[in-house]
Amino acid sequence: MNSEYGDGTRVVHAGAPERLPGGAFMGSPVFASAFHLMGEDTYGRAGNPTWRALESALGELDGGECVLFPSGMAAISTLLRLVLRTGDTVVLPADGYFLTRKFVAEHMDVVVREVPTAGPWPDFDGVALVLLETPSNPGLDVCDIAALAQAAHAAGALVAVDNTTATPLGQQPLRLGADVVVASDTKAVAGHSDVLLGHVSTTDGVLAERLRGARTVSGAIPGPFEAWLAHRGLGTLDLRLTRQAANAAALYDVLRVHPAVTGLRWPGAPQDEAYALAARQMRRFGGVLTFELPDITAVDTFLSKSSLIAASTSFGGLHTSLDRRAQWGDPVPEGLVRLSAGCEDTTDLVTDVLAALT
Repeated sequence: MNSEYGDGTRVVHAGAPERLPGGAFMGSPVFASAFHLMGEDTYGRAGNPTWRALESALGELDGGECVLFPSGMAAISTLLRLVLRTGDTVVLPADGYFLTRKFVAEHMDVVVREVPTAGPWPDFDGVALVLLETPSNPGLDVCDIAALAQAAHAAGALVAVDNTTATPLGQQPLRLGADVVVASDTKAVAGHSDVLLGHVSTTDGVLAERLRGARTVSGAIPGPFEAWLAHRGLGTLDLRLTRQAANAAALYDVLRVHPAVTGLRWPGAPQDEAYALAARQMRRFGGVLTFELPDITAVDTFLSKSSLIAASTSFGGLHTSLDRRAQWGDPVPEGLVRLSAGCEDTTDLVTDVLAALT
């Protein structure tokens, strides 16, 4: 597709089938475990046309070659197992998604260096892989992808970026020098809180083929219906991000002056400490904010008073949701919450939040 098209056009048409008289705008999911031989597909664990349609769309948006997985953790764990060997050194964000650190600690025999997303970052001599997550989840700190990729490559390290929070429309790490992008498409890409899915994109065709091979051998394959749902949801990503960012901006304005709220973060706000860097490397901002309430009771009271905010551990969906991150093992204060602004009317959402904080 023409790279000069706007975001809305790109997500609506990405991965669309060839226009044929009488043909559908979007292909139906292919439910098959076996195929007639001599064609592109042979067996359902090795390939599926519905996967490829979404992979084509996401790869086009990421600027690389996409390999689909049944969840974000399946995507990142497959990548880690594939590129790291026993005794290798990996650099992980100390404040990034906690399950990534848990997986490496419990299932891999490697040396781990944990670094806060905002740095300071060490030199990368002897490092095999540098994993970045920017904006980080849940703290929403930001790091310079281009600068870190340059430093890591000079030391011979591979660079992967977890792009879940930003989405392919918000940030394009491959174009900033990263080797690999990984994401949970469960969140904003699918966008409707009804799918588990993830993907890895890379500009390295050999690595992409190895990822497909690992997926086939391990059996960590996505379902065709889930892939189809995510592809359908992708078509409205531009519209959803626009409303979610507008809601996040409006909430930021009222929360930053509210006496019950501390530690408010949203990289899309000029007042945020990460804004200058985020504005330089991100194409747009999403709807995720982080802030702190005094304690667990304050969080519970806030949720009980709200008519619109759901207690949920996911983010990026149509519905505004809030998650107290310490309950899952994140090393954060007990009252720290991640709020994912949904697609509700902005005035309604702001009114509801202010009422719930009283």
